[in-house]
Amino acid sequence: MLPAGIVKMVADGTAFLRWRVEPVSPVDALSERLLRRGDAAIIDFGRHLTGHFSFSIAGEGRGVDAPARLKLTFGEVPAEVAEPLDPYRGGLSRAWLQDEVINIDVLPAVVEMPRRYAFRYVKLEIVDTSPNYAVRIARIKATALSSAGADPPLLPETVPARLRQIDKVSIATLRDCMQTVFEDGPKRDRRLWIGDLRLQALTNYATFRNNDLVKRCLYLFAAFPREDGLLPACVFEDPEAHRGHEYIIDYAALYAAAVLDYAKATGDWNTANDLWPAVRKQMELLSAYVGPDGVFAAPPRSWVFIDWCDALDRAVAINGVFVFSLRRAAELARHCGAEDDAVKYEQLIARMTAAARSVFYDSSRKVFVSGPKRQVSWASQAWMTLSGIATNEEAAQAFHAVAAQADAVRPGAPYLYHYVAEAMLQCGLKQEAKQLVETYWGGMVKAGADTFWEVYDPSNAGLSPYGSTLVNSYCHAWSCTPAYLLRSLDLAGK
Repeated sequence: MLPAGIVKMVADGTAFLRWRVEPVSPVDALSERLLRRGDAAIIDFGRHLTGHFSFSIAGEGRGVDAPARLKLTFGEVPAEVAEPLDPYRGGLSRAWLQDEVINIDVLPAVVEMPRRYAFRYVKLEIVDTSPNYAVRIARIKATALSSAGADPPLLPETVPARLRQIDKVSIATLRDCMQTVFEDGPKRDRRLWIGDLRLQALTNYATFRNNDLVKRCLYLFAAFPREDGLLPACVFEDPEAHRGHEYIIDYAALYAAAVLDYAKATGDWNTANDLWPAVRKQMELLSAYVGPDGVFAAPPRSWVFIDWCDALDRAVAINGVFVFSLRRAAELARHCGAEDDAVKYEQLIARMTAAARSVFYDSSRKVFVSGPKRQVSWASQAWMTLSGIATNEEAAQAFHAVAAQADAVRPGAPYLYHYVAEAMLQCGLKQEAKQLVETYWGGMVKAGADTFWEVYDPSNAGLSPYGSTLVNSYCHAWSCTPAYLLRSLDLAGK
């Protein structure tokens, strides 16, 4: 694809991400300029993409008597090409930041950058040539990569414009994360994670329908269990497929849901049968963490994710996730001819449901409370709802109560916001779910997002789990689900 134009970034304290984009010239104007040391230009491709970048470069002057040294910086959002990347103080590797210094020894040349980037903007800087020549840059091009296929039909015009725009950005997010696997973020991490996969797959069934990609990802997880059979939270593809070193309790549990989702969406129960042993093993391993009191307690030092939120007490939520997953495993077991397993899971569901209602439900406050401080959070209400532990009436009351409680722990990232919206729909709070999507994902759109972000807090533009927003992912898998909510769960309807 060709660039949309040349732009400049202008500091703007009123903009959510601190910068606004102003047009400078058509892209052809760049090829009319001779560029020397210190010259720079920012190229805007008009939308986010995952792919490769190329350009041609020629030298003009008395003689090309030295290499041309260029710096290229790729950005998903304006700040990444407007602000210095160093000194970098983030907690993740500096190597994730998308900047390159290249030397071109022989001019003219066609330069095809070998790495794959996730970007909308490219800042091109002339670091040096020699006093005897300048360079001319032309034929700038990006090659966008995705395994998504053709875009799905647009939502009908009867759907409000704000929801249609959210749907469009949602689809773009999924598209750019769909590569040889469902990546979590094409800029940073570039891995297959169970939690992201499940949400991407649900959105894929409602949009692109590349179901073979889902199937491949499910098999990749089943192929690389830990020695005891627990599935890894993530899988790498290169230099050959292998498991990551992270293990997340709730992700392992949700594998059952991902397999059942796939089978029901595609009718491919042969694959479900094939993957059933891996699902059963997760249920067996995780059931061991349910104590005599019927409460799930993850072992010390294990990772229970639920959400990017340090303040969150996860005790209630992980009980809900496991009961939710047991229900999916029981349904899957019956399809796979494992009736005894289905009965066993249903007995455990009944025991855990009774325990959760006894231990976690505060009938006077009409909410589920978690941990020794009896914390009230959106995560607890969402997973008690989705698991079926709360009745729909109780769930609706709980959401109204938590919304009115100023110190209730709110979601920290779109991953949990999705499950909150889905839980609201499940208990009949359709208007509240629609408002949540409009204000949260719609807030990102108003802030300039053309793909949805890894983290977003409307009150804190500087939020980063990694100590620097420069390494945040601004096209992130778990943020893509509004298209699923709008299309499959009829959020767009009245």
